Amino acid sequence: MTKTVIGTYKDMETAREVVKDLVNAGFDRSSISLIANDRDSRYASEIDQGGDMDDTAKGAGIGAAIGGLGGLLLGLGALAIPGIGPVVAAGPLAAALAGAGIGAVTGGIIGALVDLGIPEESAQIYAESVRRGNALVAVQVPDDRTEAATRIMERTGLIDIERESDNWRSSGWSGFDTSGSSADKTTEQRRPVAASDRSTRKDNRADETIEVVEEDIQVGKRAVETGGVRVKSYVREVPVEEEVRLRQEHVEIERRPVNRPATTADINAFKEGTIEVRETQEEAVVAKEARVVEEVHVRKDVDERTETVRDTVRRTEVEVEQLGTNRASSASGLAYEGYDSDFRNHYQTAYSRTGGTYDRYQPAYRYGYTLATEDRYRGRSWSEVEPDARKAWNSQNQNSWEDFKDAVQYSWDKVRGKR
Repeated sequence: MTKTVIGTYKDMETAREVVKDLVNAGFDRSSISLIANDRDSRYASEIDQGGDMDDTAKGAGIGAAIGGLGGLLLGLGALAIPGIGPVVAAGPLAAALAGAGIGAVTGGIIGALVDLGIPEESAQIYAESVRRGNALVAVQVPDDRTEAATRIMERTGLIDIERESDNWRSSGWSGFDTSGSSADKTTEQRRPVAASDRSTRKDNRADETIEVVEEDIQVGKRAVETGGVRVKSYVREVPVEEEVRLRQEHVEIERRPVNRPATTADINAFKEGTIEVRETQEEAVVAKEARVVEEVHVRKDVDERTETVRDTVRRTEVEVEQLGTNRASSASGLAYEGYDSDFRNHYQTAYSRTGGTYDRYQPAYRYGYTLATEDRYRGRSWSEVEPDARKAWNSQNQNSWEDFKDAVQYSWDKVRGKR
């Protein structure tokens, strides 16, 4: 099974070095793709009619930037891609983009990247990166060589594509646009509309409008650098000691006086001669051998976590007070019977599996309705009302407040127009 390792770089020089390192590491050059923006057709002028790069390009200019790529990649040539414009491309991506005619494009860059196994959302980001002038390198590798390819491509110059895409989105970018204008769009800033403060007054106007405004919460994400590691190697000398036993020879001369008649052997030895005895000693010989005793491997793992974001949003609430009475109705003005079907639906969702019938919970719904329509609780929140409601309920009912409080609160919220 193969995987695709992909990255974008700020300039062609860096992308070329990445391609060279991949080839030198033994990756099949037929599996390596490159696409570089060439909006000014600067690089196309260095490509000969056969589609290969002129290796004899002189100087350190444009020719030096892409010189030699023709010998590294297959099918190097110039194309025009919808939404991007002129590019220099090579490898499987170039083959997927080029049609039967030279320079003709039969498919979009998004489709070509998706065919390589890149998710469509990521493909749009990489396409936008090329559109903005960067160079893209992709290589298809076996599973067991994914880490090696990743290390090569994580060289200096690799663009943090997530951070860049977050910056684009903050400027209004919402996706790759084949018209080529996606980078220049900005979002319109809309001012929130707030309801005007209104005092209770009597007049003869027939119509009065109160805008009900509520806030939505939008949660995004951004990459924040939290740390890292720098691994540095250096050489230091460490003193060591070893004991070794050494042998040393010594020649000793001993003269002993004697007095005896000379024998025939003594007479025969009575002539000139020399005896030579040499002394030797051992000395320590030091030899050093370099051995690999440890490998330090540095890699970066990525994991994902789910974080719950909690905040508050505001919403305009409207209460309608019937003049001439001492009771406040619900926001819709309905009597209890008008909510019966809604309360039954809530019972089915929340309590039907408990084994109790709707009739068992109906007093709780009616109690919540009564609380919501009483003048003394007008303008108060449920957290303020709940202690009094619980106390009154427990004094009048044998059933536990904990078993029915959700039904009471649901009825309160529904009648108050909060559900």
